[in-house]
Amino acid sequence: MKKTVPQPRRRYQVGTLEKALDLLEAIEAAGSPCGVQELTRATGVQRTAVYRLLSTLESRGYILRLADKRYTVSARRKRFTFGFVAPLSGNSFREDLYRGLRDAAEQARVDLQALDNAEGDSEAALQNAQTMIDRHVDVAIMFQPVGSVGLVVADRFSAAGIPLIAVEAPVPGAFYFGANNYQAGRLAGAALGRFAVDRWAGAYDRVVLVESSLSSPSVQARVTGVLEGLRQVLGEVPESRAIHLDGRAHMEESQRGVADLLRKLRKPARLLISGFNDLAALGALRALREAGREEDAAIAGQNAATESHAELRNPRSRLIASVAYFPERYGVKLVQLGMSVANREAVPPAVYTGHVLLTRANIDQHYPRPRK
Repeated sequence: MKKTVPQPRRRYQVGTLEKALDLLEAIEAAGSPCGVQELTRATGVQRTAVYRLLSTLESRGYILRLADKRYTVSARRKRFTFGFVAPLSGNSFREDLYRGLRDAAEQARVDLQALDNAEGDSEAALQNAQTMIDRHVDVAIMFQPVGSVGLVVADRFSAAGIPLIAVEAPVPGAFYFGANNYQAGRLAGAALGRFAVDRWAGAYDRVVLVESSLSSPSVQARVTGVLEGLRQVLGEVPESRAIHLDGRAHMEESQRGVADLLRKLRKPARLLISGFNDLAALGALRALREAGREEDAAIAGQNAATESHAELRNPRSRLIASVAYFPERYGVKLVQLGMSVANREAVPPAVYTGHVLLTRANIDQHYPRPRK
């Protein structure tokens, strides 16, 4: 990188601003992303000052910090518009996701336009997608739990030439952000297996997989992961001992399905139950309690949503674990990904969020109890 020669200072020039502009101009002149060490050499500014100034320029939207900790200029004179189409309410996961995205967009000075898709209403989803297309958003972000609806909406954005980020449910042609569903499922399966070893000497009668027919096939990888996690702890799981129920990701549907199953199974039957999400897991827990058979089961959920926290803290509850996705943290990462897409940078086709298995032992560490 060619070294920037500092110009003589005039009487009314501000030293800190001069250094920041030197850094900005050095990044622009480089033609490719720069690291802190390169910029220190190029500008003659001390390394600690370089880092502070870069952080300020990044927070104000003048530069972007890439995953490899190098910096590049952003289209700072253009205020990007992101369109968010999703069910905005209905459970804590959706609400946390939207709130975090809204706050992150405001912090990054991105114009976020959000439209509420009623779950399963394909007509409303298509209308909202067309509205975003008519508004010429720079990047569209979609969270659509119903796989078939997501495919249609994604096709509309693709035809309009608007880049799309699909959250949690991958669709062809879109960048993906969200869970690694297989790994998340494997964490839950291993937790159930360890419970069986600790409480039942490794014995069990049935593995109950409370699934969702509404989700896309890629999200169903959670089920494959659960079975693999169980195999890693307990050995092979015969198909004859696995029961698949469709809870449609809803608490009431899952409760009905598990209640029907309990009426058919002999007593006692030791059940290892995997919920597609926490609502499915809580529905299964309700069915067990109403039948007086909670002690016959162990349940693991997905999302570690607010609805499950009280049960995870309850030492008597058989909801023993839930895999956390931390949707409240999605916003910052989604905005960063959206800015990279809008700036036409090279970005990976899939960006995965991290997962943590939450149990009674660590839930307060990740979600402190609310103050009374």
